[in-house]
Amino acid sequence: MVAAAVTVAFAVLAHALHGVNRSAAVAGGLACFALFWGAGPAAFATLAALFLLTWFTTRLGYRRKQELGLAERREGRNARQVLANLAIAAFGALLFGATENRAWIVAAIAAMAEAATDTVASEIGQSRRQDARLITTGQRVPAGTDGGITLPGTVAGLIAGVVIAAVANLGGILPRREMWIPVMSGFAGMLADSLLGATIQRRGWLSNEAVNLVATLAAAALAYGILMAWR
Repeated sequence: MVAAAVTVAFAVLAHALHGVNRSAAVAGGLACFALFWGAGPAAFATLAALFLLTWFTTRLGYRRKQELGLAERREGRNARQVLANLAIAAFGALLFGATENRAWIVAAIAAMAEAATDTVASEIGQSRRQDARLITTGQRVPAGTDGGITLPGTVAGLIAGVVIAAVANLGGILPRREMWIPVMSGFAGMLADSLLGATIQRRGWLSNEAVNLVATLAAAALAYGILMAWR
């Protein structure tokens, strides 16, 4: 009942802040419930940190992004965008709750770190620069181009991943000695997202949501593998 109450409150607040539309509020609420039920309040706090990071950076330099045609819709993200970023984390939390295998919660945190790293990197890059560099060739491309990266965005994204890991650590679900795992896995997932964006997505073979889902899965799988090998 506590998880359900927190879920409803979180979904209502996210919608009220125009971070998500109605369908996305439902999708985010389901992910929130899975994280809270599977891993407790600390997992919810990590999710809340992810939401606040993405909400703030999405609105940073909003007028400039509007002029470039890159601004997020006023009503916020839709359900497909939310699930693409949170489905893997929610699944990892559920597996952790069912098995008590800590590798699953580290994987879930890594998925959230990737979502934060990728979103913050994109939003900061678009708000600070009019152009970017294609990750595959280094070619200068307009800001917002699939596969384009910027130095300010990349640094900001890495910091966002550290924030996610720090919140999880403060909540007691991620030991300090393991904080580097979701941070580095999330960063690697962000690079994979950019690589897929510059190749497969630009050819129209995968949607942006599909690329985001694959990137969070890659980050989670990498974190799981590192922790299992490290034990």
